[in-house]
Amino acid sequence: MADFDAIVVGSGCAGPVAAYELAKAGRSVLVVERGNYCGAKNVSGGRLYTHALRAVFPDFAESAPLERRVTRERISLLAPDAATTLEASDALMSDERYESYTVLRARLDPWLAGQAEQAGAEYVNGIAVESLIMADGRVSGVRAGGDEISADVVLLCDGVNSLLTPQAVGATVPRPDQVAVGIKQVIELPAQVISDRALCAPGDGLAWLFVGAATGGRVGGGFLYTNVDSISIGLVATASDLAESPVPIYQLLEEFNQHPGVAAMIAGGKVVEHSGHLVAEAGYDAMPPLVGDGVLLAGESALMCINAGYTVRGMDLAIAAGQQAGRSAAAALEAGDTSAAGLGGYRTALEDSFVLQDMKTLRRFPHFMESTPRMFGQYPKLARDAMRSLFLVDGTPIRPMRKQLLPLAKQVGVWNLVKDLNKGMRAL
Repeated sequence: MADFDAIVVGSGCAGPVAAYELAKAGRSVLVVERGNYCGAKNVSGGRLYTHALRAVFPDFAESAPLERRVTRERISLLAPDAATTLEASDALMSDERYESYTVLRARLDPWLAGQAEQAGAEYVNGIAVESLIMADGRVSGVRAGGDEISADVVLLCDGVNSLLTPQAVGATVPRPDQVAVGIKQVIELPAQVISDRALCAPGDGLAWLFVGAATGGRVGGGFLYTNVDSISIGLVATASDLAESPVPIYQLLEEFNQHPGVAAMIAGGKVVEHSGHLVAEAGYDAMPPLVGDGVLLAGESALMCINAGYTVRGMDLAIAAGQQAGRSAAAALEAGDTSAAGLGGYRTALEDSFVLQDMKTLRRFPHFMESTPRMFGQYPKLARDAMRSLFLVDGTPIRPMRKQLLPLAKQVGVWNLVKDLNKGMRAL
């Protein structure tokens, strides 16, 4: 007889939700988290679309440690000395169907773990799972802290750089071109100062994405999210491309923070947190098998992340996948079949949900970004020069707009513009 019905490895967003569903179904479940506390090693830019959280915890808003509800969106093309920004604000952003909140993982993850513990899950923190126990070709437990702990099913929710996924389902470790390096700072500022600078009402906030000079013209981008009394700011850059950069990412972040389009938002703030993380970047086509004999993968261990340029998502995918993983594992345990076939309802559930449908819809976008370097170098400068031609007035006679903009388009190449636009539309 196994020590536990289920073992969950990792307590980010997917892990505790899976444990909650299993415990709620009356199953014995152990969560093993290598951080000294939940959230100690987890990093996210900081925006959570709460539809997935509401599906698991309908009353989450009463106790979840949310920061600010996002009511303003900005996207900026950064040239080295200018920013061309698109901004949107919409009353529907306050509708619970579309709500999203900024969060800090050091606060959110302990709350999620608490929900799982209240449902009956057991937790062990500060211990890394070194390897999986394999018996007759199937996963039957874990080795952690010098102990062997058996289970009828193991759920891997241990991050993008999981060392267990290759052993569990035979997947290869993600290549450098399939992951990005994320670096983040949390900068403390008074709540009212943040509201004033973001042009938001108290309690509301801003989500701001950047492309171009943020990463030195290389593949990737920047982000800025407003919390209650701090700002989360950082960069994400593709690892393979960053390896060829003469400028390290920490220096890129310093230059990004000093950019004239960014510096005013964080002026006078105090850095209270600095962190880094690997981020899944390659989308649906890089995902490993989600099911094996005695094992399920959810969240970042399954490379569940969407970067569509205008929005970045991972936490809502992880929460929804964790919910389905927990439910599918509980059903397989009830049926007495935790083989890959018995756990196959998990993949079916994800295929029927937004998780895999959204990842499939945007499966071409990572390749579009990697194959269109003009997005990060020439186009931000083109946008800057176009705005200069429209808005800078020095007393000399103006020329017709077409005569100002056409020479700018020719700098990139009209045919290149058409091709890139066509590729981008196909990718989205």
